[in-house]
Amino acid sequence: MLNLKSVYFYFLAKKINFIKKIKKIYFKTNLYNNSLKSKTPEQLYFYPNPFLLSSLTNHKNFSFQISSVVPDMFWGKQPTKKDERNLNNFLWLNLIDRKNDGSVIQKIITVWIHNNSKYRNIVWESSIISKRIISWILNSDIILNNTDNLFRNNYLQSIIVQTNHLKKNVRFEDNHSKKIEVITAILLTGLVFREYEENFKQGIKDLEKLINIFFDSDGFPINRNPEDLVKFSKYLILVKECIKEAQQLVPDFLDEIIEKNLICIKSIITPHNTLPLFNGSTENSLENYISYVEGLNYKFSKIKTINKVGGLQIMKGKKSFVYFDVDQPPRKNFSSNYQSGPLSFEFFLETDKIITNCGFGFNISKKATLLSRLTSAQSTLTLNDTSVVKFERNKSLNSAFGYSVKNEFNVFNYVFNDDPLEIKCATSHDAYEINFGYHHKRELKIDKKDNTIHGSDILTKKFPKGTIKYNIRFHLYPGISAVQTIGGKSVLIQIKKNRSLIFTSINEKISVEKSIFLGGNKILNNLCINISGNIIEKNKSINWEIKKNI
Repeated sequence: MLNLKSVYFYFLAKKINFIKKIKKIYFKTNLYNNSLKSKTPEQLYFYPNPFLLSSLTNHKNFSFQISSVVPDMFWGKQPTKKDERNLNNFLWLNLIDRKNDGSVIQKIITVWIHNNSKYRNIVWESSIISKRIISWILNSDIILNNTDNLFRNNYLQSIIVQTNHLKKNVRFEDNHSKKIEVITAILLTGLVFREYEENFKQGIKDLEKLINIFFDSDGFPINRNPEDLVKFSKYLILVKECIKEAQQLVPDFLDEIIEKNLICIKSIITPHNTLPLFNGSTENSLENYISYVEGLNYKFSKIKTINKVGGLQIMKGKKSFVYFDVDQPPRKNFSSNYQSGPLSFEFFLETDKIITNCGFGFNISKKATLLSRLTSAQSTLTLNDTSVVKFERNKSLNSAFGYSVKNEFNVFNYVFNDDPLEIKCATSHDAYEINFGYHHKRELKIDKKDNTIHGSDILTKKFPKGTIKYNIRFHLYPGISAVQTIGGKSVLIQIKKNRSLIFTSINEKISVEKSIFLGGNKILNNLCINISGNIIEKNKSINWEIKKNI
């Protein structure tokens, strides 16, 4: 059955990829181009506040004086595809001087419309079109300032043509992270153009469907990606605020999901004001986004948190913070960013991050992305240096369905307790049962009196499988040094000049190894504490602790 299922998905992927190629050919024809033309709006009903776009812009991507740019030379060939995407999504419009650059922007857009009136692969990719439409609409006040009718008509017609392309293809968009962008762009055109009010109505319906599909009951993405939690909240808030400015009724479901999103974000945000590095998240500061949310009067600082969201158990002592992965992988069609680190954890001591996962290497390279998904890249246990889950490696399958997981496992016997003396959480998984005959249980405790972290990794034999090698890795955050003590049974973790911790595991082999950190925009070197050994058809309990060095 498994082979037949694999063959079915293989041929289905071939069919999907073939249809995609045919569609791209069709998109470039005059027939398709003419089908996108419809009535040109007379004007914008209102001009949305461009401040709402600031949560989507990145000041690091562009830093130039637009007034010094020659419009005819602006659209020259870019060094990389990433640069081309960043230029063509027009989010940089929010970073320019709004007092002096209107005429230059009009010339740049005029050249763009002339060069891109028909489909081009990167320029007309759904995410790029969506961001461009959103940016054009939210910056229309400067774009249309002191312009002539010819530019106005060409500009408004271009927005409609691009929107019609999105409307024709939105149902084929399987990437939910891109779909929220597409729906937002379509919905906004229905708000600002009276002639296309139907876009707003349909956009609201599509948005509600997407929310029902993509979020769990707490308002966390079911793909378990913290990065997508933040991204969706940005677009949902933008939509809500534009609806309010248009003096339309905000749907109850939109208010509800934004409230849940912000509770989830407040609950998992680290003492660094970043996201914990699980299942696709990278290390980006959320300080500007928090200020943005507060500026819109969402009162982020007063939001009450919860201690478990998105399969992450948050354990907060007086000074110690632990983020513990206690859930199983998402469904196959939601697993393209899953990192195979069940029972992995991250540990903060006050504002210092000590134990980390490696982060998602998406911003670095395809190879870095693959490496970052391995179990050995997370702070958890591996058997025989094997990853818990395998990922699709076939190019056709990946092109059609994304880099999804091939196998699943169960997480069970979850326990959480918070009493005056300690915080304790424990759970188990069976991912290693089939290949190695063991269940893995991890128990973490925070001593509230001295902030010591106590851990136990328990391997329970289910059926004989011979000699098995185990490794338990504790990746240290970049910049933190570690030295094995003379006795060899502990490791000194140096955080700062006068601040250190001791890692101990009695009766176990401990070593300090070199590792890499992939959570940012480049590869960084770091260190990893490794507990290793062999077990032969028996149960095994490995105890360890991290405490203050006195």
